[in-house]
Amino acid sequence: MGQPAILTVDDDPSVSRAIARDLRRRYADRYRIIRAGSATEALDVLKELKLRGGRVAVMLADYRMPQMNGIDFLEQAMDLFPHARRALLTAYADTDAAIQAINVVDVDHYLLKPWDPPEEKLYPVLDALLDAWQATGDQELPDLRVVGHRWSEPSFQIRDFLARNLVPYKYFGADEPEGRRLMEAADAGPESIPLVVTADGSALSRPTVQEVAEAAGLSVTPGRDFYDLIIVGGGPAGLGAAVYGGSEGLKTLLIERQAVGGQAGQSSRIENYLGFPDGISGAQLTDRARRQADKFAAETLNTREVVGLRTDGSARTLTFADGGEISAHAILLATGVSYRPLLADGVADLTGSGVFYGSAATEGPACSGSDVYIVGGANSAGQAALFFSRYARRVTLLVRGDSLEASMSYYLIQQLAQVANIEVRTRCEVTGAHGDGHLQAITICDSKDGTKATVECGYLFVFIGAEPRTDWLGDAVQRDGKGFIRTGADLLANGERPRGWDRDRDPFYLESSVPGIFAAGDVRANSIKRVASAVGEGAMAVALVHRYLEAQ
Repeated sequence: MGQPAILTVDDDPSVSRAIARDLRRRYADRYRIIRAGSATEALDVLKELKLRGGRVAVMLADYRMPQMNGIDFLEQAMDLFPHARRALLTAYADTDAAIQAINVVDVDHYLLKPWDPPEEKLYPVLDALLDAWQATGDQELPDLRVVGHRWSEPSFQIRDFLARNLVPYKYFGADEPEGRRLMEAADAGPESIPLVVTADGSALSRPTVQEVAEAAGLSVTPGRDFYDLIIVGGGPAGLGAAVYGGSEGLKTLLIERQAVGGQAGQSSRIENYLGFPDGISGAQLTDRARRQADKFAAETLNTREVVGLRTDGSARTLTFADGGEISAHAILLATGVSYRPLLADGVADLTGSGVFYGSAATEGPACSGSDVYIVGGANSAGQAALFFSRYARRVTLLVRGDSLEASMSYYLIQQLAQVANIEVRTRCEVTGAHGDGHLQAITICDSKDGTKATVECGYLFVFIGAEPRTDWLGDAVQRDGKGFIRTGADLLANGERPRGWDRDRDPFYLESSVPGIFAAGDVRANSIKRVASAVGEGAMAVALVHRYLEAQ
């Protein structure tokens, strides 16, 4: 297939020559540098590359171009090379417009003109984009093929699992020609749906998530029996701890039962995270953190559910749902929170068949032309509304409170107000979901005037509060009345240390009621529910683990 391409698009000949010159100086030995003088010319180039089986690693497009600007070009180019990394070239005066456009089109970065010296302002950005592209590749025919039903919850669960773990796959409906051909080749009937076909031709009928993980090459078995640090939960806090634990020489294992990244990994755009002025998607942030943890030799264990925790002398032991066990000197609990279920008639029966918890980004294209409703008033709900507004005919945000100001960041409120097909309805709740086999309508109660109305609805996404995933802990560590884990000074009652505490010191800041067991992120009582604070607590936990180990 030859060298992958770096494509630049700029209608100013002098700028076009300059950036091509700088790119060739550094990347010509590994990449083919192609430049186009207009968006139309660039699309023709991409179509030809597509037909010839070529690959595109990075596309750089000028923001201001006649006929078609850089944003519109990149949006169309995504249809041809969806895995290519995308960046805008823009003047300082257009920075705000570029950042706003980044919220609508999944652009990875923007570069200010001029970029002199390129060693400081161009090459570091391109190096990061190329590293990210190389990590995901540009596979047109993924190894895994999934055959499922459009409104089947098991089919959705497998697609969602693969997407959230950044595993490339191809999905076929059971009623599509290719889907039928795969089922016939596997001698599979309707009872075998969902069907997963692996690269070697093996067919998995109604597989478990762990079986799918093994087929996708994800690690499901630990490399050793004992570690310095085991982290339970792969959200921002867990990933932060894995990076710092591995980088500081601790034998570190991260255990995730579903998908690395947690709820943050599902976010379509995180814009207030330090160091990313143009925002970053949760998937991109998760991918970078996971690769960073791998770089420092921190192991990741996928699809393994932890159901028990006990103390064995100086060791701390975790029990898996399948009966297996794993031990370490120290444990970090970073299990985060889950969305609270929506207790309305019909919702449980339609979950996975039009009703979804979280953003379920795999459903985005399927929402085209539909009416989408989102329940919730916090940042995650606002980010989901912006994401689905790209596809849906109309997105309605249903908020139980009087306004968004009490629960949503100001920048998100401003962005929602600027999108024409997003409507915000306050003091509204969903009291029922209706449909035959899949969601078709919902009943909304408006407390402002006490009225109820049943409206057509193809998709309902729920973001209503959060509950900690700590029931499995039982009495192993102290929790508050809502199930969040108490740590540090919160464990001291009138200056007294917690019952059973056997150390001649107070618990460390993130340490639980059992020495050597720590908690970080959303699962910790009185924590700040933000991505940055969770990452910080993960890093802090590793420092406290060192202090704990030194005193052993």
